[in-house]
Amino acid sequence: MESGYSIITSTPEHLEALSDIELAAATMFEGYVPASVPQDNTPLSKFRSAQREGRLWVVLFGETPVGFALVEMLAEDLPHLEEIDVTPAHGRRGLGTALVHTVLEWVVSAGYQQMTLTTFRSVPWNMPFYARLGFVEIPTHELRPEVETVVREEAGRGLDRDQRVVMGYFVNAVLPTIAGGHGPR
Repeated sequence: MESGYSIITSTPEHLEALSDIELAAATMFEGYVPASVPQDNTPLSKFRSAQREGRLWVVLFGETPVGFALVEMLAEDLPHLEEIDVTPAHGRRGLGTALVHTVLEWVVSAGYQQMTLTTFRSVPWNMPFYARLGFVEIPTHELRPEVETVVREEAGRGLDRDQRVVMGYFVNAVLPTIAGGHGPR
């Protein structure tokens, strides 16, 4: 991550900026996902709840939010990386990688054994990005019911299940990478 940037747990003052970050980041997916998806914003109430519970991190450039990571708890023992966004003007600086590492450090320090996410299989940078950070594809027949619910809800919003992939980060499988420092971008 370049100098001038910092990652902190979100405060209430950051919440209003997150929708704009989300919309700006969604432009990166034009041509890869259905046109309705970039307009599918996260409700402010979801950001507010995550902020209060310490499951929302922001990237600041100076004092200005330019990225965020949002974790949902699908079950008491199952954090799910719901969303990670960085405004394109601040992209390609390692901010997404730093956000994911921040979240993974939280996962490890909180004692969770795994974290899941869903992403686009056919978007050239999505699945490989998470794979480089230690996430692996979880076969459909191995999905926990809580994750299956997420996949069904996404399909209901127009995300083709065949174009989505569920990935998991398993603490015991990659703990040395996190403990030893940040992996490759």
